[in-house]
Amino acid sequence: MTDDISIAQATAIAAEDFAADGEDTARSNLYSIGELAREFGVTLRTLRFYEDKNLVTPRREGMNRFYTRRDRARLKLVLMGKRVGFSLMEIKAMLDLYDLRDGQVTQLKVALGKFNEQIAVLEQQKKDIEQALTELRRTVSVVSGLLKEKEQSSSG
Repeated sequence: MTDDISIAQATAIAAEDFAADGEDTARSNLYSIGELAREFGVTLRTLRFYEDKNLVTPRREGMNRFYTRRDRARLKLVLMGKRVGFSLMEIKAMLDLYDLRDGQVTQLKVALGKFNEQIAVLEQQKKDIEQALTELRRTVSVVSGLLKEKEQSSSG
């Protein structure tokens, strides 16, 4: 699911889910742990771990967990944040800003800053990977040449 749309699109969708005031308790707006696990391709254990870290806060009825649209939006943002390299602590800090109810201005400013910082980190990693690939390709070329020389000298 998260790979089918861009991070920007998913953020906008998640923001809509966050915008709903109050808890969404209508049965049609609740999701079981299994439904969310299937939708997002994660394990039940992962969802319970995120609950332990207070990234999602499902309602409990007996042994069952029921997730609201807000929990679903938070899960979507957690998974996207992980995909682009944010730690769970960084993700939680950004998500918690949604609860400030300031029209999301603070959250958007902080998120924008974090996103720009992460872009810089990823750009540096990309540059480092390109350099490593260049060096490795050069090494492959040298070793291939040496191997070719050894094979020619042993057959000749």
